[in-house]
Amino acid sequence: MISPKRSKLSDMSQNDKKMDTSLVTLVERNPAPYGIPLLNTVAMAKISDPNDLVAMAQEIQKADTFVKATASNKLKVIVDQVRHLQQMAIQILQEAKDNTRLHHAACNFKKVPGNIYHLYKRPSGQTYFSMLSPEEWGTTCPHDFQGSFRLECDLTWTPLEEVLQKDSDMQIIEALMGSKNLSSVICGPDQLLNARAALLPPDL
Repeated sequence: MISPKRSKLSDMSQNDKKMDTSLVTLVERNPAPYGIPLLNTVAMAKISDPNDLVAMAQEIQKADTFVKATASNKLKVIVDQVRHLQQMAIQILQEAKDNTRLHHAACNFKKVPGNIYHLYKRPSGQTYFSMLSPEEWGTTCPHDFQGSFRLECDLTWTPLEEVLQKDSDMQIIEALMGSKNLSSVICGPDQLLNARAALLPPDL
């Protein structure tokens, strides 16, 4: 009966025999370095042991595997970034479309950045801005309410339900831009998570 240890050694030997040693490229021998012929060309370099060739071939194969895996991982990151950029592009185009639609809504007054306006729709399909909210109209609200929006300084529109989040984000951005030591803010995830607490005044 063949012992498991001997069987394992036999399997390893079989695997070594299957290893393609043609992957190994040995250093070329020069029988006449600097133009001076050697008396004994056999002694000029060690003759490689077949086992050494197998080990070298294994190392090359392992290196090839790691190089391919590394390249694949880096390409995966690029693919993810491209997808993210595509999603951002779609979002930007949609926001531009929405902002254009709101700017083309009918209006009988000059819109001032920073103010909130309320969008309504008539039965005819015309949309228009009003300074009166549905609450201010009460039960006499004549048309279908479409939403409330704040006009920003860059002439974009922010839905009323997103105003608080946008203001919070802008406070953090302003605090970051006004910080004298940005490295203390961006050096790690903990600092990023606590950026607002670390930079904004206590009353904000």
